[in-house]
Amino acid sequence: MKRDENARVLDYLPKGKSEVPPHKRKPIVQAIGTEFFALLELIPKPGSEFELGELVYIGPDSRQKIDHIERRIKYEWLTPTAKSEVSHQLIEIVSNKEQEFVKFFNTAGSISTRQHKLETLPKIGKKHREEILEDREIMPFESFSDMHTRIPSIPDPTRVIVDKIIEEMKGESKYLLFTRMIDERGYHRN
Repeated sequence: MKRDENARVLDYLPKGKSEVPPHKRKPIVQAIGTEFFALLELIPKPGSEFELGELVYIGPDSRQKIDHIERRIKYEWLTPTAKSEVSHQLIEIVSNKEQEFVKFFNTAGSISTRQHKLETLPKIGKKHREEILEDREIMPFESFSDMHTRIPSIPDPTRVIVDKIIEEMKGESKYLLFTRMIDERGYHRN
């Protein structure tokens, strides 16, 4: 299974979680993967400090600041600080990978005979779906700015993608386009 190699820090708890008995507490970093949007708890190397939004390497090679990945977590297991940071970090991640998401808008197809992937996006209904489909047939979109220029009524594509990812993380979406479901123990389900 493919895994995230980099993550953005959502919260840093140098003294661990308050709900854990004091003798079992250890420093924890809550983070979001930049490729597959996995929510993770990371164990830092001794002496490491972290800033919110900091990019940390979590891949298989030698890690500078992270000792190991403790576990994958569900959205509801995030701290309040981490929950408030998710949207900000996703905006950064989506902006940095704009071409991948523009490609999604250019190639997304039907889920079933009655629903299109574009319609599962927040604030994109049948009207916007039709405008996107018609316009991309004339010429594929080159950027989010190009989408906005050609379809002025469309909501901000970055925000639409971010809202969809958060909806999926919270388990509020029937269709997962950008994330994977995890079970009660924190493992991905296919």
